[in-house]
Order: sequence, then C-alpha cells, then structure tokens
Amino acid sequence: MKLFIKYMVSLRCKMMVKEELRELGLNYVIVDLGMIEILEDITQEQREQLGRNLLKSGLELLEDKKSILIEKIKIVITEMIHYSDELPKVNYSDYISQKLDYDYTYLANIFSEVKGITIQQYIIIHKIEKVKELILYDDLSLSEISYKLHYSSPAHLSNQFKKVTGLTPSFYKKMKQKRNKNLENM
Repeated sequence: MKLFIKYMVSLRCKMMVKEELRELGLNYVIVDLGMIEILEDITQEQREQLGRNLLKSGLELLEDKKSILIEKIKIVITEMIHYSDELPKVNYSDYISQKLDYDYTYLANIFSEVKGITIQQYIIIHKIEKVKELILYDDLSLSEISYKLHYSSPAHLSNQFKKVTGLTPSFYKKMKQKRNKNLENM
C-alpha cells in the first residue's frame, strides 16, 4: 500500500517517518521523499494515528488525488534539482511528463490551479536555492554554476538570481561570508 506525504523533502523527514511507522508497528518497504510503501493494508484507525503523528512533525498525510499529484510533481522537481549530480538534458516539461506518465499540459494546469504559480516558476525558485547552496558550500565559479544548472550564461543566472532574491550572487556570497566571519569572532 502506497501513502503520500506532504512536506517530506529531506533525509531528516524520512527518518522521522520511519520512526513513526516503527512506533505504529507498520512494516514498510520504501520510505522515499513524499511517499511510503507499507507491506500490509492499514486500518482506518492506524491511518488516522499516522496522520496525527506526522502532523506533529510538520508533515501531512495526503488523501485526495490532486494533492498527491501535486506532491509527486514537487518531488520530481526537488530530486531533479537538489539530489542529482546532473540536471536532465531534455526539457524539464518532457522530463516531468515522462517521470509521472502524464501529459505535461495536464500537470501544469493542475499545479497552477492548486499552487498559484507555474511549474516553471517553482523550478526557478528551486534552482535559485541550489545556486545559493553552491555559492556557499562549493568552490565553483558563477560560470561553472550556470553551466551545471543549464543556464544559457552567467548573466542569465545573475539576472534570475536577482529577480528572485533581490540580490546579486556576488553580494549574496559577500553577505554570507561576512555573517560567517562575525559568527566565528563571537
């Protein structure tokens, strides 16, 4: 039996979910981002208890098909940008459509209707989060980051970064370095 969980986006979330399943005596096959697969069917009471326990950790057990599909889209995007070494060579729309086995227009319409932003805007937000991470924790130049994340140029990356954050990538890096230096001096 597969269950889908909203806001489950990290390894820490996966560990919390595994612990909740253990406490309820539920045997799982897979605990992945946004999805768990349990060996046996669970009772309505177990499902409700799991839902209550997950809510305490900031997670939500999904029930309706639209919410589940939205969560699947978000998971594909999160995995694509944050957990793979290389972004796909195909268009993101083709990639998402292939991964979920749905027509992209259908996915895009549902996503926009429910989330209030387009899939493309959601991807951009996540790419900028990845850029922030790479600026802070890697020794990559802006050119290397733009290449890694499939931007047409460092200028395009900088423009998009500024549009989303209000800062230039170089100012962001200086600001973080200054903050870290101040923390070291405490």
